[in-house]
Amino acid sequence: MATATEIACMRREVPAYDIHELAPRRTRYAVLIPVINEGQRLLGQLRRMELLCLGGDVIVGDGGSQDSSGDPIVLCHYGVRTVLVKTGPGKLSAQLRMLFDYAVNEGYEGFVLIDGNGKDGVEAIPSFFDALDEGFDYVQGSRYLPDGEEVNTPWDRKLGVTLLHAPVISMAAGFHYTDTTNGFRAVSRRALLDHSVQPFRNVFDTYNLHYYLSVRIPGLGFRVKELPVRRVYPPGGPIPSKIGGVLAKLHIVKLLLLTALGRYDPIER
Repeated sequence: MATATEIACMRREVPAYDIHELAPRRTRYAVLIPVINEGQRLLGQLRRMELLCLGGDVIVGDGGSQDSSGDPIVLCHYGVRTVLVKTGPGKLSAQLRMLFDYAVNEGYEGFVLIDGNGKDGVEAIPSFFDALDEGFDYVQGSRYLPDGEEVNTPWDRKLGVTLLHAPVISMAAGFHYTDTTNGFRAVSRRALLDHSVQPFRNVFDTYNLHYYLSVRIPGLGFRVKELPVRRVYPPGGPIPSKIGGVLAKLHIVKLLLLTALGRYDPIER
């Protein structure tokens, strides 16, 4: 559980959410999965995770799905410890704040984040636990490292990551990243709750919390590394992603630049 000092020192801005606990806490680390309308993609991913016995308590954070993604009656059969259902405002970063808030309150020592759309190679999850055990505070998954793998990555996304997103984030962070849009990552409790990080702010709403943590945490001197992961897009049909269209991509660029310029850094008082 969070200590009295941690709670007193951190004013958290977190969207309202419902908690559906399906099992008691069992492990040191939590696997946090933000979802919205992922349906069978999520269920297939959870089943793979369960069959592989990867460890870590699984916590699903639903952002307002119209399908089974946030249904505790369904998810209780897929090895999920807790289902959180966001009832307050906000998008992806609000879901992440919700997931972090619950996991911190439950006393987990580290958090592995992974998308719930079935694209990621879940077999890499234990390597993120190992990195946390070794004292790393931020771990970024990369399909572009040796032993990583990308399959059917859309050409515009690959160019955007390699030519713009990763170089800008790397320059701002002072750490060389190769895959900064990959949602597969981990963060330690000590880094998340550091007073100079302050992730529980309403300014983090869409994708900017991911970007901010990848810049702020190494900038404060915490230990950071990348790990190889697998990311597979379907060979045809709709791309399982919430980012689509020119306006969405321009929004990403705006958030990227604001992050690099330090506009989300907390104001010291």
